[in-house]
Amino acid sequence: MSINFSEDSENAQITSAAVLPEDRSEGSLRPKTLSEYIGQEKAKENLSIFIGAAKLRNEPLDHVLLHGPPGLGKTTLAAVIANEMNVNMRITSGPAIEKPGDLVALLTNLSEGDILFVDEIHRLNRAYEEILYPAMEDFAIDIILGKGPSANSIHLDLPHFTLIAATTRSGQLTAPLRDRFGVTLRLELYTPQELQRIVERSASILNVRIDPKGSFEIASRSRGTPRIANRLLRRVRDYAQVLADGVITREVADAALRSLEVDQCGLDGIDRRMMRSIIEFYGGGPVGLETLAATINEDPVTLEDVYEPYLLQNGFLTRTPRGRCVTRKAYEHLGLAFNRTEQLEF
Repeated sequence: MSINFSEDSENAQITSAAVLPEDRSEGSLRPKTLSEYIGQEKAKENLSIFIGAAKLRNEPLDHVLLHGPPGLGKTTLAAVIANEMNVNMRITSGPAIEKPGDLVALLTNLSEGDILFVDEIHRLNRAYEEILYPAMEDFAIDIILGKGPSANSIHLDLPHFTLIAATTRSGQLTAPLRDRFGVTLRLELYTPQELQRIVERSASILNVRIDPKGSFEIASRSRGTPRIANRLLRRVRDYAQVLADGVITREVADAALRSLEVDQCGLDGIDRRMMRSIIEFYGGGPVGLETLAATINEDPVTLEDVYEPYLLQNGFLTRTPRGRCVTRKAYEHLGLAFNRTEQLEF
């Protein structure tokens, strides 16, 4: 008996680092303190110093910018900082702030020392950033009431707070906003060993029996991303409970992930379809993004933001001024003969 999933179903997105509806229980797996937070050792080391110094001075932590690929734990780290500082945290996102009044309401409702967490801050309306500048520097804002000659300006003092912003595209932040963050931390992809510890910790919280080889099998196919690792763990748990004895071994994990079309390198059906299409229809490339998206019937933004980064980082794909090309590694991974003499060696 086996479980099969269609590439065209929602399961084809299992290796996406974006938040999916099935991740709504992710909060229960999140660590609460720096000691529980696995990985990102350099960022944790610096944060522990900054938090300790702020506590000694009895001051709020300086404003923090967290950037890096999706699914690495930026929101989790913001919550950890709030717990370590023993303060409240209010959460919003750039797209959710639709008018200046929304941002003013958030700022004026903060208490002394509170943390305001803004996810995807690069999507915040540029005009509204002007409100953040004095709020971050002087802890004050000026509100204009009325229009024309009868307009009045009201100066409001704000409590000393900490703004923690997260972004997957730090290059899209304006320089004035980026320069106002005193602490800037980049989160890197996790190693399989770090992900193995995360999988084992999550398994213990979910009361799932798993052996070390089984946890490493899941970790090694998780594309360096904890969110994907936890998602795969839940899927493999289902497989183990229905088709095995409830224990996740290496063999059970491998069988489950093969049914999910996640291979040894963490590539899913769409990843392989991208590479195979470039090889079979365009001779290995180059091919433009729009053309490739139309060929495999996927959204160009999804290909560029979700799938392409991992293929580039792992040497399966390259970008050239004329378009995307697959590498020798992609041919070998798909079991195809590499016979393009004009392509560079990778």
